[in-house]
Amino acid sequence: MKKDELIESQINKLEEKFKNSGQDLSSYLDGLLYQRYLTYWDYIHLDTLLSIQVPKTHFPDEEIFIMYHQITELYFKLILHEQKQLVEDKSQDLEFFINKVHRINSYYKALTSSFSIMIKGMDREQFLRYRMALLPASGFQSAQYRMIEIYATPMENLVHHTQRADFSVANSIEELYEHIYWKKGATDITTGEKTLTLKQFEFRYTPRLLRIANQVKGNTMYSKYLNLPSKSKENKELIEVLKELDVNANVNWPLMHMGSAYRYLGKDKAPVDATGGTNWKAYLPPSFQKIIFFPNLHSEMELNTWGKQWVDHIFNPNNKA
Repeated sequence: MKKDELIESQINKLEEKFKNSGQDLSSYLDGLLYQRYLTYWDYIHLDTLLSIQVPKTHFPDEEIFIMYHQITELYFKLILHEQKQLVEDKSQDLEFFINKVHRINSYYKALTSSFSIMIKGMDREQFLRYRMALLPASGFQSAQYRMIEIYATPMENLVHHTQRADFSVANSIEELYEHIYWKKGATDITTGEKTLTLKQFEFRYTPRLLRIANQVKGNTMYSKYLNLPSKSKENKELIEVLKELDVNANVNWPLMHMGSAYRYLGKDKAPVDATGGTNWKAYLPPSFQKIIFFPNLHSEMELNTWGKQWVDHIFNPNNKA
């Protein structure tokens, strides 16, 4: 096709596209003529992005702390971006499923490898000081991370493992939510009183989390896998990437948090409390949480020893077993 013919064809397609908009193509072309060239900094809102780090203290390393958590939330958004496409897909296309899980795994790997910024990239003495200005804010309050879990697996798999046998798909989302595992991490063990961190979080996000959980009931990533044709469910690559996702999300990522917590909060004679008052020593270990998105893909031994080997290594660094 000659250049003039190509341009004419494109103009005809644009006229077809805009004919139902109430304006003719000439008006849109005028707009294009007057429009400024797009720049990189405008496209990604760079000036805004670089202006949203607002420390509460004068300690330089607080800005590192803020930026890292903002980066983490952007990765969580990427994970959710892939999960939403998966749960909304009606095709049961195996290649599509595998591709999306590969992407999610790549985001988790980037998160896990980057956590050295938190473990080694800040001065401990600065952290122990500026953290007092953050009370009661806590990474515990990341709503996106809770959404990732809800999109990944049915709510009954997120009930605290000590109560999990008492609940099933027959229970309502609201009942299951009341016993979700992470609430115990921000509840005083002695009094049963919720921390302010948890109260703030529930007030802001409970309606949204319940709405999402009800929307994806029977349609989570795990549900999508279980509803695949038998041949697709037996695909070795799909099983491998889903098991990898389970380990990335529910073993490797919590372990990096444990490493950071021990680096900054666990070195003194008495461990320092987390800013949100969370029971971090009892909450963070994956062998204590026992959250598994795709339980029927793992062996009985893997389920029974979930995360235990790595946790033993952190609690007992001299234990090489």
